[in-house]
Amino acid sequence: MFATGSKEGTSLTARAALMIFAKTLAFACNFAIPLLLVRRLAQNDFGIYKQIFLFVETAMLILPLGFPLSAYYFLPRDEERRGHVVFNLLLFSLTVGCLAALMLFLQPALLASLFNNAELTGYAPLIGLIILLWILSALLEVIVVAHQETRLATLLIIAAQFTKAILFLAAVVWFSSVKAILYAAIIHGALQTTLLLFYVRSRFVNFWRGFEWPVMRAQLSYALPLGIAGVIFGLQWSLDNYFVSYRFGAADYAIYAVGCFQLPLMAILTDAVASVMIPRSSALQKSDARREIIVLTTNMMRKVSAIYLPLYVFLLVAGREFILVLFTSQYIRSWPIFAVNITLIPLCILASACDPVMRAFAEHRYFLLKARIITLSVLVLALWYGTQRFGMLGAITIAIGINVVERLIVTLKVKRHLGVTGGDLPLFKDMGKLLVAAILAGLGASAARLLLAGSPAWVVLFVCGGIFLFIYLAAIPLLGILKDEEHQMIRRVAAEWLPFKSWEAKSAER
Repeated sequence: MFATGSKEGTSLTARAALMIFAKTLAFACNFAIPLLLVRRLAQNDFGIYKQIFLFVETAMLILPLGFPLSAYYFLPRDEERRGHVVFNLLLFSLTVGCLAALMLFLQPALLASLFNNAELTGYAPLIGLIILLWILSALLEVIVVAHQETRLATLLIIAAQFTKAILFLAAVVWFSSVKAILYAAIIHGALQTTLLLFYVRSRFVNFWRGFEWPVMRAQLSYALPLGIAGVIFGLQWSLDNYFVSYRFGAADYAIYAVGCFQLPLMAILTDAVASVMIPRSSALQKSDARREIIVLTTNMMRKVSAIYLPLYVFLLVAGREFILVLFTSQYIRSWPIFAVNITLIPLCILASACDPVMRAFAEHRYFLLKARIITLSVLVLALWYGTQRFGMLGAITIAIGINVVERLIVTLKVKRHLGVTGGDLPLFKDMGKLLVAAILAGLGASAARLLLAGSPAWVVLFVCGGIFLFIYLAAIPLLGILKDEEHQMIRRVAAEWLPFKSWEAKSAER
């Protein structure tokens, strides 16, 4: 089914660009789902849908214990035992998925207790099956990327998300019920799992015939400390949602969930960068090339800053209109929550830089675990107190504040370990310039927003977006942010795609 692929010699930037392209298209495929749901489902039903998939996403983050990410560490390093590594990934994921499905089948009231919503009990068996299939099928992207077949991974990601979008949209349009969406999710998971089995059989012949406990033990030893830290991070990431959902009910949770809408958008870039940074950082760590890791990391931070910083500033300016256009005036109460939550966007710059380094240096995996145990403990107490007294806005403020503290702690640890000093500050100068460009663009968009007061939300969003983009793109070359090779690349693209420039170049040749 799959042609045998060879390792790709593409650069880190090219691989990251392919993954970002794939995940951006994947996001585009799924973008319409919540927009249609808020228009087809009652607010309470939309809240139930968000509760269900909050639980599914939390289970997918927690149950694998970070074990699948061991593929990024072991597949590039141990060519002889790749089949064993892949078999262990499948075995572990199948085991935890089956346990989750069995638990929900035997104890369906667990969901009702967790969310304070008795309506969820009837959906428990379907939710268990979704968790099983989605945990298994999530291995497809991990294994393909770890096997360094980035182009194939790009195609698979796009195809998977396009299929998911079609299934979900069909369920919403034809049936407009939560149960129909769950059946669509089951079909999607079954298709992806089938594709996974075809792929591993074509790449790792007879992989199921060899089980070596030393390989499994090595993977567990690497993955579990980081995985438990991932479990804690998963709880930390979603705990505020559970507090809000339990205390305020499904209808109000729908408001809160819309306020957290941008999280999948950030995950696109963060996951794409991590999937290529972890193997590259791991390879450099093996040769103790710490200086190269610093340069690699700062280059990647520069690239993601070019997207994260303007996105953050623009949403601060036009976020209210963003909510109105996408989710209708029914969800305008989500805007204050959204304004606080987008603080995570610039924090993703630190996540893109630090997380791959922490995973590459396996000896520091316990530090991350200890830090997250402390921050999770503080978060639980703060949410228990703050949600009662300050409502949903208090919950999101507490969650973001704890996240900021943790990111700063991890960043300081990475800085000390890599030996980053004041002499390395020039490596970060372009990020400061990008922030200046974003602020200038934000000021221009703010002025336009004031002039358009009283206009329809979509007009304000469109005009402000156009002005912001124009000023930002104009400021980048004026501030000297572009490198020589980037100038040359832009000229090549312009010569190829702009008719006037292409005609001018041909005339010069004559």
